[in-house]
Order: sequence, then C-alpha cells, then structure tokens
Amino acid sequence: MIVKKRVSCPQCGNESEWSPENRFRPFCSERCKLIDLGAWASDSYRIPDELSGFAPPSDENTR
Repeated sequence: MIVKKRVSCPQCGNESEWSPENRFRPFCSERCKLIDLGAWASDSYRIPDELSGFAPPSDENTR
C-alpha cells in the first residue's frame, strides 16, 4: 500500500496531496497558487534584510 503524503496548503490551510499528480503543490489549487504569486508581486511578502536601517554607501564615501 502506497501512502501519499498530505500537507497543509500554505495559502488556505486545506489538506493537499504532495505528489507529482498535484501540479499546484504545495498549494491545493491554482487559485491558492495565484493568490500567493500575487502577494509576492505586490510586495506583501518580503525577505528580511539583515542590514535594514542602514543607508547604502554613497559615491562620496567610496572615493
């Protein structure tokens, strides 16, 4: 008996099958996948920057 792994959809939390047959994995549907993509495109998700709060060096300081 083959047991297929089930995971929670990162968007809605519903269970989703983790297998090659689920072309939207780890999402449960195309809708959830597109909602997540839209959030990245609109900058709703951001990767934290270790140097936040620091201004980039200006050209004057590098001469």
